[in-house]
Amino acid sequence: MQRFNRRSLKFASALGGACLAVTVSIPYSTASAAPPALAPGGPGALSHFDLARKDCLGTAADTASKVWYTVAGGVLSDVYYPTVDNTNVETLQYIVTDGSTFTDLQSRDMTYTVSAVDPGGMECEVSATAKSGAYRIVTDYFTDPARNTLLMQVRVHNSTHSNLQVYARFDASVNGNGGGGVGNGGSDSSTVRSTRLRAALSARRATASANSTRRTP
Repeated sequence: MQRFNRRSLKFASALGGACLAVTVSIPYSTASAAPPALAPGGPGALSHFDLARKDCLGTAADTASKVWYTVAGGVLSDVYYPTVDNTNVETLQYIVTDGSTFTDLQSRDMTYTVSAVDPGGMECEVSATAKSGAYRIVTDYFTDPARNTLLMQVRVHNSTHSNLQVYARFDASVNGNGGGGVGNGGSDSSTVRSTRLRAALSARRATASANSTRRTP
């Protein structure tokens, strides 16, 4: 996770179209070995969709940008690219701590209000306030009309004398797939950009998840 100590922050996560394929070689040994044991609870949870009740829905008023985004439960929810039904994000939310006495998770420990930034409603402002009253985080969400990019302009208002540490917690959902297993889409390719905020993204246009009832045209 990325750590920020400034009161005024900006996040920019660029969504790329290229895919990165990684191959891992495992040496083969002729020595006898015990049969591999399956991990308990495998292959993991089924694919699922994010919270349907959205606080915000936005995009750019220009055909150059192919990005749509939503906010649900006060935090960044789906980010759709390259089509409007292909999500790559589960949530992006904040973790706030003073390093010793408390650690807050945005969806659990903050209340929020939502307002439109522009008359068209495509830009969204979320004001998240700690239930303790110790701080308030204001985030403006908007897309770059010239690029496939979602921007977040963040302002932290500290109501105490604590040395607040603010982190971004990114839970990716590459191509909307949940991973291995017959009910899921299996492995997927992605592009990882080592910028201020790491992002795992997919440019595939269709989900392979058998558990999904939604399909791309």
